[in-house]
This record gives sequence, structure tokens and C-alpha cells, in this order.
Amino acid sequence: MRLQLSAEDQAFREEMRTFFTTQVPQWIRDSVINQEEPTKELMVESQRILNAAGLAVPAWPVEWGGRDWTQLQKHIWHEELQLAGVPEPLAFNASMVGPVIATFGSQEIKERFLPATANMDIWWSQGFSEPDAGSDLASLRTTAIKDGDHYVVNGQKTWTTLGQYGDWIFTLVRTNPEAAKRQQGISFLLIDMTTPGLTVRPIELIDGSVEVNEVFFDNVRVPVENLVGEENRGWDYAKFLLGNERVGIARVGSTKRVLAETKERAKELGVFEQFAERIVDLENQVLALDLTALRVAANSNEGRPDPVSSVLKIKGSVLTQAVSELAVDIEGPAAVADHLSLVYLNNRKTSIYGGSNEIQRTIIAGTILGL
Repeated sequence: MRLQLSAEDQAFREEMRTFFTTQVPQWIRDSVINQEEPTKELMVESQRILNAAGLAVPAWPVEWGGRDWTQLQKHIWHEELQLAGVPEPLAFNASMVGPVIATFGSQEIKERFLPATANMDIWWSQGFSEPDAGSDLASLRTTAIKDGDHYVVNGQKTWTTLGQYGDWIFTLVRTNPEAAKRQQGISFLLIDMTTPGLTVRPIELIDGSVEVNEVFFDNVRVPVENLVGEENRGWDYAKFLLGNERVGIARVGSTKRVLAETKERAKELGVFEQFAERIVDLENQVLALDLTALRVAANSNEGRPDPVSSVLKIKGSVLTQAVSELAVDIEGPAAVADHLSLVYLNNRKTSIYGGSNEIQRTIIAGTILGL
């Protein structure tokens, strides 16, 4: 099967490629290409460059900085950004809380938060998972009890990615503990992370880095106007957010770029023939993933992803792990002292976040296979 872009879409691809490779500073792109841990300063500067050009939040409504692009054009934007080594706009801002506020927030909340969110004037953290509420998110126990014109929040969140940088945290809290169903009585609350009683504690990962955190709430007082949408409707907003989170996890562009770099590294070390069969097999799998991603983009309507996006999530995460494993094997014992081993360890998470691959298989069974 051979898919070919229209002349218009090919011109759009060239436009994106030219911008990303000429307008984003080389030092930023080199950091991504070298798979270095991005700093907060790097992420903020990169997103502000994109936002100034109207390229940070293309999926948002046009009035808040979005672009009236087709799903295929959004896919091309995403792939070319990754191929060029440009940091993706911070997911917590661009594809999580931003779309929720734009869709369900009051006009006041939109005006207050959306411009700052797109421009990274606010670094958002995500407060969903708890020690006993990860995959079973509906069992969350952090409470928010109304006291006059404030909510008083008590509880704990965990696995809060990059929470050490957070200015604000969008949080699922239980506002009605007596609700008949666990999914009911949950609200979506925006909390300033400098509020007294809020504490962030780092969690050291297997690769030695500190990427995730615990967040504790001890009588944290939050103004009621920081509620998004309706009280006790947070579960609906969370499902909307998680649907957006899964779009793009396949990371086709990044995987293509890293695999090409790994292939060249094998040639430099004189071990290409030893790994040739494995490299070619992965190239074929990435090509198939790329074609599937194009098909999903072409078949997505009204912003709703094709159910085959679950296939992308599974295969994309598996290939991300396989390519990083190949890079370590090609490097040999030297990888132990190199950042490649840390990348390999960190990539173990890709088959879990955004909905584990086991969950995605259940979605495929129900929505695609009809089982």
C-alpha cells in the first residue's frame, strides 16, 4: 500500500519542516536529539517560540490560539516537530487541561487561564493518580469540602510528573463522598501550588532521575471560582482529558528519527552487519506504524480519534522500547556509563502511561473486534 499526500498537504509539510528547523534554536533541538533531560527553561522557551507563531496549541479552538487544520495536518505538524527534534508543547498544558478549560470552563476561567497556559506562563501539573487510585481512578479519596467561598482540600496525589516545576495543578477531588456511584461526586479543581498546606515530595526513579512526585494537601483552601464546569461532573471531564492524552503517544516522528540515528551509530562502530536484520525489521515496523498513523489521522472526525488509535498506542510504545533497547545493544558495555541506559530504563513506562497496553487491548476488543 502506498499513501501519497496531496500537493496542498505536502506544501504544508514543507512549511512545518522549514519553520521547525530554522526558527527553533539549534541548542534546543540538539538537546532533544541527544535525548537529554529537558530543563524547565528549555521547555518554556521552545513553547513560547511556537506560541508566538501560532503553532503551540493547534488543536484548541481558534479563538484561543488553535488552528483550523484537518486531522491530517495536525498529524503532519506533530510528526515534523518530532523529526526536527523540537520539544513537544507541554502535554499538561496543551493537550490536557487546556482543552478541558476551553470546552467546559466558564468564560472567566477561559480568559484567566488559556492565554497563560498556551504561552507557558503557567506550568501545569496533573493531580489524578493516588496511592490507591491509579488504574482504578474512580476510587480516589482526596476530598474537597466547601467552606463558604472556598473548598478545603485534604488528601494525596502521586506520580505527578514534573510536579517540581508546577505553578498550578489541575486536580480531581471528591466533593460528594455520599454519591451513589464512585464516578459521581468528583469535581475538577484548579489549585495554585504555592497555597499554604500543599507540599511536593520527589520520587526517585529506577534511572536515578526525579521525574515524578507526591503531592500532599493539608487543609488547602481553594477559591470556589477555581472549579471547572459543574460540581460533581469531574469524571466526565477526566474522560475527555484522558482521550486527548492518548493521541500522539505513538511518537512516530521521534521513533523514526531515533532509529535512523541508531542505524548510523551501528555503522560508525562497525557492527551494522551484526544488527542489520534487527534494524531492517524495526524499520519495517516503524513504516507500518507510520502508515497506520496516517490512516487514523485521515479517518478521525470532529476531533474524535479513530478507535484504531489504541493500536497506535500499543505498537508505538512497544517500538519506542524496542528502539531504545537496540541502541543499548549496539553500544555494548559502554551503554552502562552512557545516557542511553537511562533512556532505556525510562522508556519502560511508555507501555503504562496514557492507559496501559492491557487497557488498550480491551478497548480494541470492544470497539474494533466487537468482542
